[in-house]
Amino acid sequence: MLMVRRAPGNPRRGILCAGPLRLPCALGRSGTTIFKREGDGATPVAAMDVLSAWHRPGRMARPAAPLPIRRIRADVDGWCDAPNHAAYNRHVRLPFPASAERMARADRLYNFVVVLDWNIRQRGRGRGSAIFLHVAKPGYPPTQGCVAVAPADMLRLAPYLRRGARLVVQR
Repeated sequence: MLMVRRAPGNPRRGILCAGPLRLPCALGRSGTTIFKREGDGATPVAAMDVLSAWHRPGRMARPAAPLPIRRIRADVDGWCDAPNHAAYNRHVRLPFPASAERMARADRLYNFVVVLDWNIRQRGRGRGSAIFLHVAKPGYPPTQGCVAVAPADMLRLAPYLRRGARLVVQR
């Protein structure tokens, strides 16, 4: 199990624990919430299964995570964030007729992305989309609701990222 708890004194920062690892992480710009909504900028307080991962070759070493890892293709891979679309909170092919986030980002955040089961298996419109574990920006600025760790820490964390693992965000 991977456990995330808020850092003392800063609701937008956390500590991710996995085995003996204690890693700093970024949380949502609105901190954490038990009432996650699309666009609120909060990280959901929840136990989320680790489902799969996406990697951007040539931008970061491929972490040795024992789970399915797909290659991110520029101008092809996206993630639907339109609550009223049938593909809401799903991988989509670009161009896409509804709102969708590009997986091949200009920044490095999605060089390695772990898909967490937030609002995926039991989807609810407007309950939040694209809640991932991904690479953090330097200095750990807040995310839009994801959990983010440094690139080197993602490589250290990789052995714990397997199907059946759970990432638990505490209150």
